[in-house]
Amino acid sequence: MSVSCHNLEFGRTRLDFAACGCSSNASVDRLSVRNRAKALLRNVSSGWKARKLLCSRREIGRCRVFSTTTPEAFLSGVAAGPPPVLDLTQEPRGLSSLADTFEVVAEDLLTLNKNLQSIVGSENPVLMSAAEQIFGAGGKRMRPALVFLVSRATAEIAGLKDLTKEHRRLAEIIEMIHTASLIHDDVLDESDMRRGKETVHQLYGTRVAVLAGDFMFAQSSWYLANLENLEVIKLISQVIKDFASGEIKQASSLFDCDVDLDEYLIKSYYKTASLIAASTKGAAIFSGVNSDISEQMYQYGKNLGLSFQVVDDILDFTQSAEQLGKPAGSDLAKGNLTAPVIFALEKETKLRDIIESEFCETGSLEEAIDIVKNCGGIERARELAREMAYQAIQNLHCLPQSSFRRALEQMVNYNLERIK
Repeated sequence: MSVSCHNLEFGRTRLDFAACGCSSNASVDRLSVRNRAKALLRNVSSGWKARKLLCSRREIGRCRVFSTTTPEAFLSGVAAGPPPVLDLTQEPRGLSSLADTFEVVAEDLLTLNKNLQSIVGSENPVLMSAAEQIFGAGGKRMRPALVFLVSRATAEIAGLKDLTKEHRRLAEIIEMIHTASLIHDDVLDESDMRRGKETVHQLYGTRVAVLAGDFMFAQSSWYLANLENLEVIKLISQVIKDFASGEIKQASSLFDCDVDLDEYLIKSYYKTASLIAASTKGAAIFSGVNSDISEQMYQYGKNLGLSFQVVDDILDFTQSAEQLGKPAGSDLAKGNLTAPVIFALEKETKLRDIIESEFCETGSLEEAIDIVKNCGGIERARELAREMAYQAIQNLHCLPQSSFRRALEQMVNYNLERIK
């Protein structure tokens, strides 16, 4: 078994990666992540720093690696030794419990929903119609809910009696940025359905969809500038850059079976976790708490976001098209190799041949999906999601006990319940 470790600079925080591939004669090649990362990351650390790694073998051919360094590391934040798997059996809750989780900020979300379309602007009816389509497509408002939960949890520390106007505006900006990214994602992915409804570009054409996304990015940037907090402006502005970097990484690695877990996590950070992490940290900054707490909120958002992405990628194999609101296995069909596939490729060489053929033969996509399901790829991805979820829970220990902290913990559990 060989283990390689490295750290990557993302500009605002260092993200350390610990990667492990295990079998009786396994080795992990990390050259490709170095080469690709240099083109897309702001800085790659010139020297590889040694890490103490702890492996706990559960069965032959599987190994889990945990960093025992500080919680600032990308896949760290855990005590020495393997983290316990979160126990979801003591208090079983259905997926409908997400509404219960958000109940403590329900009034905040109602106000946000009323404001969303008005802050987009009414000067262009076509753009308004496009915005109404995506805003009304059944989104969970998870990101603004997280802003409100962290805002209220940290406001208690700072002695604030209520949320500030900056807290509320931040939640609106975050949802606008997220919505703009969805519109552009659907164009790039040529997706016809989003949350069970037709996408904006399917209804109005690609040109309108691109302009609608651009408009919402621009409008959110204008509101962001008016917050007049340079730290938050830099934080959120970086997110928009990250979106583009994530799309470039994904587009340049389609059907590439040499993509490894590190590259997958970097891309997932850019496309998903970056916005959530910036949301939770920005909320803490506006509460006026110290930098240690705001950094822990950043780490919470990052770990939760990565866990959510891994779970979404698992569901792409385990749920039906009706449940997903899009065709099942759609990422794999487009050549986007996610955690379950990356793990499966370590076990089954035939899967590489099928993917590299770009599913040119009838039934080859279905065969590839079956291989991923049957060779342990999904279970190993579940372990990855659980480990990151555990780290997210650890990041909340700096907060006092409250209904808001409990809701933030429940968000982590809700995510894992989707793959029980």
